[in-house]
Amino acid sequence: MKDLKHLYTFEQLLESANNPLVRQAVEDGQLALGYTCYHMPEVLLNLPGCFSVRLRAPLTGSMDIAGYYMANFICDYAKSLLERGIEGGYNFLSAIMGTETCSEMNRTLEHFEIMKLVPNEKFFVSFLDMPFKVTENTVRHYVDQLKVKVLNPLHEVYGVDVSEDAMRKAVELHNEVCRLITEIGQYRKEENPRITGYEFHILNLVSYTCPKALILPMLRETAEELKTRKPDAKKNWRVKIAVVGSEIDDPGFTKLVEDTGALIVVDRFCFGSKPGREVIELPEGMPVLEAIARHYLTTSQCPRYMSKEKVHERHQTVYDLVKDYHAQGVLYEQLKFCEFWGYERALASYVITHDYGIPSVAIDRQNATGSSGQLRTRVQAFIESLEIKQIQAEKGVR
Repeated sequence: MKDLKHLYTFEQLLESANNPLVRQAVEDGQLALGYTCYHMPEVLLNLPGCFSVRLRAPLTGSMDIAGYYMANFICDYAKSLLERGIEGGYNFLSAIMGTETCSEMNRTLEHFEIMKLVPNEKFFVSFLDMPFKVTENTVRHYVDQLKVKVLNPLHEVYGVDVSEDAMRKAVELHNEVCRLITEIGQYRKEENPRITGYEFHILNLVSYTCPKALILPMLRETAEELKTRKPDAKKNWRVKIAVVGSEIDDPGFTKLVEDTGALIVVDRFCFGSKPGREVIELPEGMPVLEAIARHYLTTSQCPRYMSKEKVHERHQTVYDLVKDYHAQGVLYEQLKFCEFWGYERALASYVITHDYGIPSVAIDRQNATGSSGQLRTRVQAFIESLEIKQIQAEKGVR
C-alpha cells in the first residue's frame, strides 16, 4: 500500500514524551497535564488552556535508577516512567493526575511528588479514589472525586475555567478526535483492510500523547486520505487477530506481531481504542460532569472491576469484537508483574477459548518487545495453529 502521508511524522512524535507539538503548546502558554490511566477522564484534562499527555517513556534503556527506588517485581511501564522522570524527561508537565487503581503506578507517581522531580513550584500530583463497582452511589462518589481532585486544583492553582461551558467545549474537541479514530478504525473490518494494525496503533497513540488541537489537522487529512487508499491486491498477512490486555504504548509490539504474519484488526488494551475512542454523549438535563463520569465508568473494561456482571461483560465484549472485526483468534497479553491483568489473562484466555470457541494464546511480556525472539516464536506458533484450524474447517474436520 502507498505510505500514509503523515505516518513518518507521527512516528517521530512518538519518539519522545516531550515531542515538538507538546513543546509548541507549552510555549504557547498551555498547561501540560500528564496521566496514565483510562479512569482519569482524558476529556477533563483538555479544558481551555490545558492539554492532556498520556505518559509514555519511549526508548528507555537501563532502569537502574528506578530499580533503586522501587522493587524488582514491578512492571517496566511504571519503572520506565520513574526512570525518565528522574532524568528530567517530564519537566514540561504542569501536573500529573493519577488514580487509585494500580498500586504499582501509584508508587511511581508518588515519587514524582516526594522527590519533586518536576522543577515547577505549582506542579502537583493528584489521585482519584476509584470505585470498584458501577452503582448510583459510586457514580456520585466519582463525580465528587473529579471535582475535589481534578477540577478544584486546576482552578485554584492555575485559574483554569472549569465551568459547564468549558467542559462542553472540551467534550466537543474530544468527540471530534474520537469520531476520526473510529472512522479510521472501521476500515479494519474490511476483507483486505486498507490500514494495518501498526498504522492504526501509531494514529491512536498520537491522539493520546499530543495536544488535540495541534494533531487534529493531520488526523483529518489522514482520514480523508484513507477514503481512497487501496490495499495491496495480494494480502501480506496470514491471519487476523484481536489483541487484548494491559498497557501497550510501544508500536514495536504491534510491528513484531504483524511481521510474523498476524494482522491486528482490533485492540482491547490500555492505550487502545476500545474503550478509549467512544463519543461522550451529553444527555439533556444531566450535568456535564455527571455525563462524563457515567461514560468512563460504564465503558471501562478494566479487570479491576471484579463484579460478576463486569467479568462477563469483558468476555462478551471480546467475543463481540472478534465477530465484528472478523478476527480468527485472540492474543491475550499482559505486562510482566501487572497486578490485574495477570489474573485476567489466565482466566479470560481459558473462557474465551473453551466457553466461546475462539482460539487464543496468552503471553506476558516486557515493556519494550521489539526484538523479543521468544515472543516472536510464540506468535508464529499461534498463527500456524490458526491456519491449521482454518484448513480443517474448510475440509469439515472437527
